[in-house]
Amino acid sequence: MTTISDRATDTAIISPDEDNITTDSPAPAVNPLRGNPGVVGVPTVIAGAIGLGLINIGALPGGAVGATLAIVSTCTAIGLLITTIWAAALGQNASASLFAVFLGFYGSYAALALGMTHGWFGTSAASATEAQVAWLWCWLITIIMVTLVTLRLPSSFTLLLGLVDVALAALLAGTLTGSTSLIRVGGVIVFAFVAVAVYLYADLMFTETGGRGLPLGRPLITR
Repeated sequence: MTTISDRATDTAIISPDEDNITTDSPAPAVNPLRGNPGVVGVPTVIAGAIGLGLINIGALPGGAVGATLAIVSTCTAIGLLITTIWAAALGQNASASLFAVFLGFYGSYAALALGMTHGWFGTSAASATEAQVAWLWCWLITIIMVTLVTLRLPSSFTLLLGLVDVALAALLAGTLTGSTSLIRVGGVIVFAFVAVAVYLYADLMFTETGGRGLPLGRPLITR
């Protein structure tokens, strides 16, 4: 029998011989994905940042820089790609955005370093400094923007992103002036970033293994 809609009362009228038919809507689909994408993304960020910090403080000889590039272009970039997709699939849009920014940062660093080494993208040895300055400006402005729009997050995240801002500013100033001291300062600040990232990773793992998370600080903006 056909179900007829009474427009006056907007109720369904069903013939007596169909009272065994249910009109309940089907249950919404359940997202099969679970978990916290940060448990993959944060340690891969830490590994890449350690490599960049070692380069900037001058702890690695020239031939060893390729090892850091290998870490950044594989472990860090692939780990962040997985993390970004995972977070987006869970509907964690803010997390997905943050991880995507770091994916772009590390991925573009690997592309820039490989490009300058092999002469890709029309980057010659004479224009290597200008290329680095352009890259640093782009990411300094971007990370400052991300820092400002995430002030509603716990203050430990603001500290993390703020350290990236300061490190990039020091590296930019060092590259513009040719000052190795400023570049080393930038490298030291990178290790401060690593320390905060390790703290956040400890909070994640303590929580994921059934323990109590670490305090992350009050947001600077609460409204």
